[in-house]
Amino acid sequence: MPIHDWTRVPAGTFHFFHQRWIQDLAASLNGGVLPPGYFAMSEVEAKGPIPDVLALKVQPAVPVEESVSVAVLDVPPRTRVVARGDDQARYARRSDRISVFLSQGELVAVIEIVSPGNKSSGDGLPSFVRNVAKLLRGGVHLLVIDLFPPTPRDPLGIHKVIWDQFQDEPFDLPNDKPLTLAAYSAGYEKVAYVDNVGVGDILPDMRLFLTPDRYVSCPLEATYQMSWGVFPTALKGPLQGGS
Repeated sequence: MPIHDWTRVPAGTFHFFHQRWIQDLAASLNGGVLPPGYFAMSEVEAKGPIPDVLALKVQPAVPVEESVSVAVLDVPPRTRVVARGDDQARYARRSDRISVFLSQGELVAVIEIVSPGNKSSGDGLPSFVRNVAKLLRGGVHLLVIDLFPPTPRDPLGIHKVIWDQFQDEPFDLPNDKPLTLAAYSAGYEKVAYVDNVGVGDILPDMRLFLTPDRYVSCPLEATYQMSWGVFPTALKGPLQGGS
């Protein structure tokens, strides 16, 4: 299913799709992608009961091991860009670092599907960047999916503004592939694995880290198709006018 041009519809239309996509991603991850003990569930922000992220958690003391039914990989993933950052300010923050254990399990990773509001005027983008940087600094792995083109606030894409919090380095955004998929390993050394896609492309599966060097393959394309399959026909019109 080629990626649609979501700039053709109001932000609320994408948000409706995005909520369903989060649920389909959770169902797929919980249906055999994740190893025993790990589970995915939608999370809500304090401002309201709308799922904005997908959280991956693990019950305490569950090791990440290979099994015959679950492919947990430790081979470095192949992506267009691999970036490593030292997070030089970590020593100044070390006294303020708190590990939070939730009653349902320890937070391991978060999947963020970027909405137009995350890159809106005002504090939208700075707030988003602060939140994801805080997760990475707290040892929570991250997968960011941005199906919207750059704005004046992120002219080189969402990865560049996130990565500037850890390592200020040049980043080349292909003109024909301005949408960003970025997986972040949140170990002592932060590592970013970035792919860029464009409208009309097939979504590649992305890695979702369980530990700094082990990950599962997150089924983006299959779940996108699932969500599109039940998306209201009345809302599909503007998105089917060509890529």
